[in-house]
Amino acid sequence: MHNPAAETAQVSAAAAGASLTPLLQVDRVSLQYRTATAVVQATHEVSFDVHPADRFVLLGPSGCGKSSLLKSVAGFLPPAAGEIRLDGQSVRNPGPDRIVVFQEFDQLPPWKTVLQNVMFPLLASKTLGKKEAAERARHYLDKVGLARFADAYPHTLSGGMKARVAIARALAMQPKMLLMDEPFAALDALTRRKMQEELLTLWDEVRFTLLFVTHSIEEALVVGNRILLLSPHPGRVRAEINSHQYDLSSLGGAGFQQTAQRIHRLLFDEGGAPAAAVEQPINFGDVRFSY
Repeated sequence: MHNPAAETAQVSAAAAGASLTPLLQVDRVSLQYRTATAVVQATHEVSFDVHPADRFVLLGPSGCGKSSLLKSVAGFLPPAAGEIRLDGQSVRNPGPDRIVVFQEFDQLPPWKTVLQNVMFPLLASKTLGKKEAAERARHYLDKVGLARFADAYPHTLSGGMKARVAIARALAMQPKMLLMDEPFAALDALTRRKMQEELLTLWDEVRFTLLFVTHSIEEALVVGNRILLLSPHPGRVRAEINSHQYDLSSLGGAGFQQTAQRIHRLLFDEGGAPAAAVEQPINFGDVRFSY
């Protein structure tokens, strides 16, 4: 079961600057895209740290550079300025220590069974032999509740089941970091809620480190224990918020809704809301501003 109390202790220790060393360090990273006629600035001097077992969410409106940041952490997009370090080593290329789960699940080769799809990166990277890869793949398929669908083909699965296969395939590589780029955005509302619940349950069991991209404030509060708020294009850090106290059971609660409203103001109110307009005081101990 999801355990906010245990998680609170972990996050508080990290926030207090305890002995935890950041697994990921993003240091003043600016990202650019070059087109035929112009250079497009995606982000401007974005910095943040991700600690082991964090569920760190990049939240912001479309075009703020959050997916670009995830691609840069994955090694697909080199920074125009700044540096990204994983375990103290500069990130320059993609690697099996960072596995990405994308929004589109047609990334599963349709001619491979579910088991073969999960085994594929283990074999392609020569991480394991065929027997060991099959054992590990079955282990993670069991974790996501798809053990009995090991011999099924992707076209027979629902969207939510395909998402679970993609997550199992990523976790089977046992990466240092799991990167998820709006992985549930294409799902219907009920399936999306179920996938959020299953992701949290899986995190409770495996305690992987997650970097998660979304433009949904509600999803950020549910999935993340820390949230980085990015301004509209080009993306700059607005604030960082601890959100470990919320989970799916918090939905609809007054505190959850008030926090969601405050996040909306931080994201979209350029000058900040006037003091008189803030009905509930912001807990500044949970918010770190960036100017």
